[in-house]
Amino acid sequence: MSSSADRSASEAARRRTFAVISHPDAGKSTLTEALALHAQAITEAGAVHGKAGRRGVASDWMEMEKARGISVTSAVLQFAHRGCVLNLLDTPGHADFSEDTYRVLAAVDCAVMLIDAAKGLEEQTRKLFDVCRHRGIPVITFVNKWDRPGREALELMDEIEREFRLKPTPVTWPVGDAGYLRGLIDVRQPGRMLRYTRTPGGAHKAVEAPVPGQRAALEDEADWSKAVEELDLLQVDGAVHDQEAFLTGRTTPVFFGAAISNIGVRLLLDAIVDLAPPPGPRELESGGARPVDAPFSGLVFKVQANMDPAHRDRIAFMRVCSGIFERGMTVTRAASGKPFATKYAHSVFGQDRSMVDIAYPGDVVGLVNATALRVGDTLYAEQAAVFPPMPTFAPEHFAVARPADLSRSKQFRRGIAQLDEEGVVQVLVSDLRGDQAPVLAAVGPMQFDVVSARMAGEFSSPVKLEMLPYHLARATDTAGAEALNRSRIVQGEALTRIRDKAQLAVFPDRWQAGSFEREFPEARLDHLIAAHA
Repeated sequence: MSSSADRSASEAARRRTFAVISHPDAGKSTLTEALALHAQAITEAGAVHGKAGRRGVASDWMEMEKARGISVTSAVLQFAHRGCVLNLLDTPGHADFSEDTYRVLAAVDCAVMLIDAAKGLEEQTRKLFDVCRHRGIPVITFVNKWDRPGREALELMDEIEREFRLKPTPVTWPVGDAGYLRGLIDVRQPGRMLRYTRTPGGAHKAVEAPVPGQRAALEDEADWSKAVEELDLLQVDGAVHDQEAFLTGRTTPVFFGAAISNIGVRLLLDAIVDLAPPPGPRELESGGARPVDAPFSGLVFKVQANMDPAHRDRIAFMRVCSGIFERGMTVTRAASGKPFATKYAHSVFGQDRSMVDIAYPGDVVGLVNATALRVGDTLYAEQAAVFPPMPTFAPEHFAVARPADLSRSKQFRRGIAQLDEEGVVQVLVSDLRGDQAPVLAAVGPMQFDVVSARMAGEFSSPVKLEMLPYHLARATDTAGAEALNRSRIVQGEALTRIRDKAQLAVFPDRWQAGSFEREFPEARLDHLIAAHA
C-alpha cells in the first residue's frame, strides 16, 4: 500500500459523517447547535425560534428558515471532537423537502434519529428511518425534550421496537418522568446519576455533575428506584448495546436529554465518536465497491447557490468517498468524461466557509462556482468510478411559473434554471405552453414558497405561480405522450423534464390515470419513486 493510501485510510478512520433526521419541530436544528457547542465549535448556541433580538441557528442561513424557524435546506457543519473530525449534515425535517433529505442520506455513514418525548414516532420519522434501513445506515436514537411533559420512557422503547422492528438499547436513561427530569444514568457507568444545572436560555453548556447512587437514592428516592428498576427490566429483556448488531441495523442505541437545555448532549456527542462507523467502501453502479484507500473519488449530493449574498456564487457539495482530495487537482467528471479543475474548494460551517487545501474520505467539500456539476455526479482521479444515481421522486404538486415583470425575463430564466439544477423543484415544459412558461413540479407545496422567496430575493425576478389540478405523475414515452395529447376523455397533460428529458404523464388523480390506461392500453405508464410512500 502506498503512503497516500495509508494516509487516506488512517484519516478516514478518524472521520464520522452523520445526519440528524427527524419529524418537523422535534428540535433537530437545536440539537445540531448543541452538538457544535459541546464540541467547542461555537461559543454560544442560537435559538431556533427566530424571535426578535435572538440569534438564528448556525445551520439555518436562508432568510425563509430564520423567519419560519424551520430548516428548508440541508447544511453542513464540520468540527473536531476527541481527536475525530465530525461532519454533521443537518437536514430539513419537513416532508415537503424530502428530496433534499434523501440526497443528504446518500452522503452519510450514520444517522441520529431525533424523537420528541411527547409525540414519539411521527410520520416523517418513519419514512426517514425506512430510507436509512434501505441504505444500510445505522441509526442512533436521541429522545429529545425530556425537560417537558411527555410519554413514559418504556412506552417509547416499545414503540421503537414495534414500529421499526429493531431493538432499542438504552445507553442513557432518565431519572424522573418527562417534564420532571432529575438526571441521567449512563448505563456504562452504573451506580451514579448525572445531574444538570441549566444555563440561561440554553446558550451555554449545562453544568454536569456526577451524583453517587446512594446520594441519589436519598435525594430522589422514588425517581431513582424507578429508573434502576426499568433499566434492570430492559437488560433482562436483552436491551444491551452490541456494536455489531448496531452496525448491521438490528439495534439502535438510545439516549435521552433536552437539546435546548444542552442536557445529555455531551453523552450523545461522545457516542458518535465511539459508536458511529468511519467511512468504508462505497458501492459502485457497476457492482463492487470503491475502498477508502483507492485513488480519489467523490459524490456530489447537493448544489446550492447564493449562500453568500455578497458573492452570489454556487457551491456543489461533494462527499469525499476515497483517496485524498487536494485543492487545485484536476479530476474527471464521470458523466461527461471531461476534466474538472478544483481551484476553489471550501470547508463549510453553516453559511460560513474557509478555503480547504486537503480533505479525506468522509469529509464534505464545497466546490465553488462549479457550474458544470449536477446532483449525483461522480468525480474521480486515476481509476474510473461511477456511484449509483440519486433517485428522483414523483412530484405531487404542479404550478406554471411566469415572470411577474416581463422586463426581468432573462433573470427569470436564469433563476428557474438554477433552482432546477439545485433540485429545489423539478422543471418541466410542454408543447402546450412552451419554454417561456415552465411547469414547476414539487413533492410538497412549501417548495413553491422557497421558489417565490428565492426568485424575488436572489434573482430579482418575482414570479407568478398558477397552480395546476394535477397530483399524480407517471413515467411515459413519446408514444404515451402523444396518446395523452390525443385523448378526449382524460384530464391530463404530457410534460418533459428539463433535467434529464424524461417524459411524464400527469393526472389529477389515479382514476384519471386509470381511464387513460383503459383508453390506450398499449401506452407506457410506469410508477415513479414516491417520496410519501
